[in-house]
Amino acid sequence: MILKSKEEIEYMREAGLILAACHQYVAQIIKPGVTTMAVNEAVEMFLEQHGATAEQKGYRGYPYATCASVNELVCHGFPTEVPLQEGDIVTIDIVVNKNGWLADSGWSYGIGEINKTLKRLLKHTEKALYKGIEQALPGNTLGDIGHAVEKVARRKDYGIVRPLVGHGIGRVIHEPPDVPSYGKRKEGLKLEEGMVITIEPIFTLGPSGAVLWDDDGWGVRSADGTFGAQFEHTIAITKDGPYILTEI
Repeated sequence: MILKSKEEIEYMREAGLILAACHQYVAQIIKPGVTTMAVNEAVEMFLEQHGATAEQKGYRGYPYATCASVNELVCHGFPTEVPLQEGDIVTIDIVVNKNGWLADSGWSYGIGEINKTLKRLLKHTEKALYKGIEQALPGNTLGDIGHAVEKVARRKDYGIVRPLVGHGIGRVIHEPPDVPSYGKRKEGLKLEEGMVITIEPIFTLGPSGAVLWDDDGWGVRSADGTFGAQFEHTIAITKDGPYILTEI
């Protein structure tokens, strides 16, 4: 665990503001007929125009500026030239590097008009993210965050993708600690002022949340073929409460 100074957190906030603006841009351009590769290229250009870069490009050999995960592909999907279709959902995950400091946020988008079942999945996965953020307070634990997220999933009978968790972040994408989307109150690592973490629930319509890895070693699919959604923010733990670095 690497605690950050107030100054370092503000450096990360610069990256986070660019990332939040980039997601607003993505929301404007993502629609039926657009490919996730086109979105990837647009994100890369947007970041360049704002003096930033996509940190995951080249990370452990990952070749793209974004992860683009469509429907049952719930995480770490490669952008493709396949046009998005009305009724799809797609998660665009981006890590921004601004002057050596990082911010990470993934967001799920409905493509055109999506059905009520998927609208509810998006709504409640996003709600779970913010319930977790509410618990990101000094003196609370990682279990408090995980419990708050898990409670939303259990009420709606969604699956939680347990192998994929949030994490610490700073000058590198993944720092300790892991931040699971499940847990028990008052258990796990105690949160301290200066910690910066991501909270990133991934829920599936199928109740197991079980997943399989694609042959490329990156893409993660729901084992039962049901659609999944992810919402993620980067949060600093401060004495004044959670500080969302990736929100405008």
